[in-house]
Amino acid sequence: MTEDPLARVRDAAQQRGLTVSFRQRPAAKSLPEAAELLGIPASGIVKTLVVKRSDDTYLFALVPGDRAISWPKLRAVVGVNKLRLPEPDLALAATGYERGTIVPVGSTTDWPVFADERIVGEHIAMGAGAHGYSMFVDADDLIAAYAATVADITQETA
Repeated sequence: MTEDPLARVRDAAQQRGLTVSFRQRPAAKSLPEAAELLGIPASGIVKTLVVKRSDDTYLFALVPGDRAISWPKLRAVVGVNKLRLPEPDLALAATGYERGTIVPVGSTTDWPVFADERIVGEHIAMGAGAHGYSMFVDADDLIAAYAATVADITQETA
């Protein structure tokens, strides 16, 4: 029997004292479309990007939906020279989640979390571990629960 990823996220959130809620939504072809379906601005959706280091370890970058990772900024904060997005199969192996559903909550490995400073103080939507769902959580609670490093790690999208 296949594990229920929503239950995995819910259980992990509870273990960390996080209050989360889930909303089912139709599949979206883009982040702006997902934001429209949820009735929130694109900046209200936070993308969880799993990032690979050169030593084959990973980290999570929490990026507002209307922004992109700034690789120079993220490398400076992490203190490394090389970072990259892994192939989908490596992201799945590193987190237990498929791309488009990745969230630090319930990841098979607790990789370090780096959150863009723009999410502080916000109630955010993010992946829920399963396609067709969004999870809502207070960003400050998520940052505290994962001892996330908060910094300016993004840039405007082109």
